[in-house]
Amino acid sequence: MNTMPHELVWGEIYFPPLLLVVALAYMLTILTGSIATKFGLHKYVAFPALAEISLIVIFTGVIGQFIPIL
Repeated sequence: MNTMPHELVWGEIYFPPLLLVVALAYMLTILTGSIATKFGLHKYVAFPALAEISLIVIFTGVIGQFIPIL
């Protein structure tokens, strides 16, 4: 039997687990971007918005391996 809930409950509002995963991925992307800016790596990125979206997708996939999304 699977004891993992399919939704996250906050008060009386139900959230899908994917929303939590994407929020964590976005926070990690912001952290990675600020570290890259601190070390001067941002000048090597041609399209910053595309790089940020790509990092969100990568982090979502990695975190999704550890937190069951479905």
